[in-house]
Amino acid sequence: MYNSQSGKEIGEVIIRVNGGTAGGDVAWTPDASGFYYTRYPREGERAAEDMDFYQQVWFHKMGTPPGEDRYEIGKDFPRIAEINLEADRRSGQVLATTQYGDSGRFAHYVCTADGPWKQISDYDDQVVQATFGAKGTLFLICRADAPRGKILKLSVANSALDKAEVIVPEGEDTIVSEFYGHPPMVATPTCLYVTYQLGGPSEVRVFDYAGNRQKGPETLPVSTVGQIVAGEGDNVLYQNSSYLEPPAWYTFEKGRGTTGKTELVTRSPVDFSDCEIVREYAASKDGTRVPVNIIRRKGIELDGSHPVLLTGYGGYGVNIEPGFSVLRRVWIDQGGVYAQANLRGGGEFGEQWHKDGMLTKKQNVFDDFAAAMQHVIDAGYTSPEKLAIMGGSNGGLLMGAMITQHPQLCRAVVSSVGIYDMLRVELAPNGQFNIPEFGTVKDPAQFRALYAYSPYHHVERGSAYPSILFMTGANDPRVDPMHSRKMTARLQAAVRSDAVRRSSDMPLRAHYVLLRTSSKTGHGLATPLSERIEQSVHYHAFLMHELGLSYRLPRPRSD
Repeated sequence: MYNSQSGKEIGEVIIRVNGGTAGGDVAWTPDASGFYYTRYPREGERAAEDMDFYQQVWFHKMGTPPGEDRYEIGKDFPRIAEINLEADRRSGQVLATTQYGDSGRFAHYVCTADGPWKQISDYDDQVVQATFGAKGTLFLICRADAPRGKILKLSVANSALDKAEVIVPEGEDTIVSEFYGHPPMVATPTCLYVTYQLGGPSEVRVFDYAGNRQKGPETLPVSTVGQIVAGEGDNVLYQNSSYLEPPAWYTFEKGRGTTGKTELVTRSPVDFSDCEIVREYAASKDGTRVPVNIIRRKGIELDGSHPVLLTGYGGYGVNIEPGFSVLRRVWIDQGGVYAQANLRGGGEFGEQWHKDGMLTKKQNVFDDFAAAMQHVIDAGYTSPEKLAIMGGSNGGLLMGAMITQHPQLCRAVVSSVGIYDMLRVELAPNGQFNIPEFGTVKDPAQFRALYAYSPYHHVERGSAYPSILFMTGANDPRVDPMHSRKMTARLQAAVRSDAVRRSSDMPLRAHYVLLRTSSKTGHGLATPLSERIEQSVHYHAFLMHELGLSYRLPRPRSD
């Protein structure tokens, strides 16, 4: 702990607050006299294999020894519970949100300033977020009978969920649900600011405490709303960015209904004024419309000649939103087009969109991405020889499925920290967290689904595969690097056969299977800048080599 004014360390240390793969959290009391924190087991409290599980909530009073800290809640939580904490600066009440693994199922508990912890919702109640309002009010985002989300109002004093009032019913658009990111709902003294997902892009909508919609902030076209911070009164600060505009902070004055851009802007060294965003749709195998966001130079000819880099994710209800990247300028300056698909398994169109891409329906995700690949070819952007695809983590699994199911559709693949052996993934320490999303080999129907698409088990000797760059971190706690190592070895053995080149429809050119392992990194979080630069250089060099590109310097800013 540090003094925020002097920057000096206070000397009090609490161990094992953050760890494992579930992370950790802290919530301070309004007067900074102490804080609630997540606590992992101490030595001797649990078996060795359980030391990164069984989170609890404890309280530390400043100036007292950690040994005197007070247990709060959590002894009855599941082994794979992941906990977030929020303290209300007005009332001093504390909210604990627990997620059952990575399932998107939550339970909520409130501790009042002068009372014990009370459970507000359980995992099956489909409450995905709770936040404190003024005067003892609690607002909830709930998906029960509303897969796109509805907003409930509840008194903390009378916290029975069946007494909650629906103030904003489910609509055509989806209320964002994020456990690890920024809360999608922020309460001010008289208003709620709620982030809505529009199939990828997002916007902020404002409601009063009765659920009446008010005038809200302006946002960039095809953009992402990031963090919202309550300011003075009902005013807020919010972050907004797009594929072409770097993140910037904006103010919204509720009384005047005006939006203003602040000086808190990420300065970009490159300019995208010559580019445009086009949102198109691919038709998946079952006819589902899959959004494909295209970032391209204005006025390009659709003659099939452009190198295209297509990315996707499709899992855990995660929204793949428009995001700014300087590296995209590098690709566009090589004559390239960048594309991003919003696949089932994500949360872009609500919980049903997520459910249609999880467990035994995971194949829908792969069909969606294959349709996006075919779309950029059929629309005249590119050809299989000029198409590259890229994904990481769950998106790495997606890449593995494309390699084994549709190897003829692309020339090159970059797959980072991916899962490839779906029959053994749950045996890793973090594997239990993934069972709600992928399923388990112990369930016969789920086993059959896992085996049917498991990339490692569908590599065939003599098949024609694209060139592949696998990337992994030796210290990855979420996805064991053994997945990348095994998949690389199996593919390298398969493509050594001369039959690969004889059977390929592509020009006679060697196809490579490479593995890049970093001893400095894990799953991607907290990766040093120097390592991120090296990774970017390596995968860009790989892609340009495979697609036959010559490097050209990025276009500088015009100002």
